[in-house]
Amino acid sequence: MDKEKYKSKFRSKIESYAPISDESWALIASIATFQELEKDDFLLRDGQTAKKIHFVCKGALRAYITDYDGNIYTKNIFLETDFAGSTVSYLRSTPSNFTIEALEETVLINLDYKKYRQLIEQNIDLKNFYIAYLENNWVIEKEQREVSIVMENATERYQQLLKKHPGIEQRIQKIHIASHLGITPTQLSRIRKSLKNNA
Repeated sequence: MDKEKYKSKFRSKIESYAPISDESWALIASIATFQELEKDDFLLRDGQTAKKIHFVCKGALRAYITDYDGNIYTKNIFLETDFAGSTVSYLRSTPSNFTIEALEETVLINLDYKKYRQLIEQNIDLKNFYIAYLENNWVIEKEQREVSIVMENATERYQQLLKKHPGIEQRIQKIHIASHLGITPTQLSRIRKSLKNNA
């Protein structure tokens, strides 16, 4: 495992939101731990309380919800350089409503949330990063996703997913992508066929 390469990717991801000093990076690195998951391993189960923030160095994860009838809905797909986790769970110290499962062999950098919060409160540059991250992911992207579900058709949503994660269709099973888009695997097959024919 090339830990230095992964740490460099992690710092670059943080600084894509806001610059941080070498001193603040050293503090982040001091609480960072690595974790490896095999395909089909669970990072978090429904009902467990999340305690860590996860950065995906390599691999793929999905967060899914199971309803009372046993139907499964893929809430999120996380790939390289994504932050993963149950944000509401670790913010509120409440049980997670969804499960996070590895779809491939995965390498993560984990940050203990309580230790991370202490660093944020003591370092303005880390606080600036955290605010920028929350604004982008919990306000801008969330609103864009909500609007796309209402305003865009399934083909447009699929094209947006491909734009955000090039090559995802070669890595993630059709059933998971379809669930994430809110459509059936059959509908996704039709979309792929239509796009191929129109290419």
